[in-house]
Amino acid sequence: MGGVNIGEYISLIFMAAALGMDAFSVGLGMGMQALRLKRIFIVGVSVGLFHMLMPFLGIALGRFISTKIEGFAILGSGLLLFALGVQMLLASFNRDDKKLIRPIGLGLILFSISVSLDSFSVGLSLGMSGVRTVLAIVLFGWFSAVLTWSGLLLGRKARGLIGVYSELLGGSILCAFGLRIIFG
Repeated sequence: MGGVNIGEYISLIFMAAALGMDAFSVGLGMGMQALRLKRIFIVGVSVGLFHMLMPFLGIALGRFISTKIEGFAILGSGLLLFALGVQMLLASFNRDDKKLIRPIGLGLILFSISVSLDSFSVGLSLGMSGVRTVLAIVLFGWFSAVLTWSGLLLGRKARGLIGVYSELLGGSILCAFGLRIIFG
């Protein structure tokens, strides 16, 4: 494997896990709706696919932007990741009891998009930094699907406490990667 940058692989794995933490957290809440195992599988696959589509669109747009504004691309991507991390951290403290949508039909698509929107922004910043597209997309989709399934299954057993901590961890990881890009 010539030209392999192990640091890039490790960074992408941690970033994929951080993005998946959001899906895990939301899955915990949704899992408390006592979903059947077949529905849990479908929800995980849907979230995983959208966590592949959204960053792909972001990476493509980010690469286009980076060719136009080379000097600001790295700083912009670091600031964007840091801002996403801060937003995730703040969201973990804002706990209003909203009624969750049912993960069926249009509700499933809306749920998957809403959980995957942060992946678009991360993809945008990654596109500006020139990351390996296929690797990033596969990792984001896989981690999101597995963490969604885990959250849904644990949500059947737990009562919301873990969700706050997973969002805190995910937000902290995104902040750390943003700072690493800015100062690294």
